[in-house]
Amino acid sequence: MQTFTLQGKAVRLDPLEPHHADALASASAVDSSLYRWSPVPQGAKAAEKYIATAIADRDASTAMPFAIVRITDGAVIGSTRFWNIETWAWPEGHPRHNRGLPDACEIGYTWLTQSAIRTAANTEAKLLMLTHAFEVWGVLRVCLHTDARNVRSQKAIERVGGKREGILRAHRMAADFTPRDSVRYSILASEWPGVKARLSRLLLHP
Repeated sequence: MQTFTLQGKAVRLDPLEPHHADALASASAVDSSLYRWSPVPQGAKAAEKYIATAIADRDASTAMPFAIVRITDGAVIGSTRFWNIETWAWPEGHPRHNRGLPDACEIGYTWLTQSAIRTAANTEAKLLMLTHAFEVWGVLRVCLHTDARNVRSQKAIERVGGKREGILRAHRMAADFTPRDSVRYSILASEWPGVKARLSRLLLHP
């Protein structure tokens, strides 16, 4: 899958590459307790493996991972990605047949260093990604999942406009290597204009 950069005012999302390993390790080392429920790499070796796995998924066209870069100083403050990128098998003659673009995706693997939490970084990153998903790719749905124990993440997803659908039991392996119950959220194409307006207001009035 061809890489691209998403440019905002507070943050820039750069394609995740091996040279980001040390910066990611530094970003996550500030307070590892923040990532109890999230798969966040601790240390340079873990960051290298984390990036290699993400790039392999990108090469398979199932993910598009990013480093989150703060505009003011160029610091890498976290990571996020599109993943579970889906292209549906529309029949010949259908307007969406053979578009060569995703029909649905998930936004996940999102984490920020301590100093970037409760700043504009997460809101703007979501605005950039959702704008690309709905307005460039033309997806019909974006999903977000989080550990059912991660209340902070659930509140963050709800704040940006995700609609809670329910709980998927033993959905994935958790960061603590147990079967994880996931809270599932989604945003539909028909809901995007309202979500976009909401995110824009949040950036103006945090």
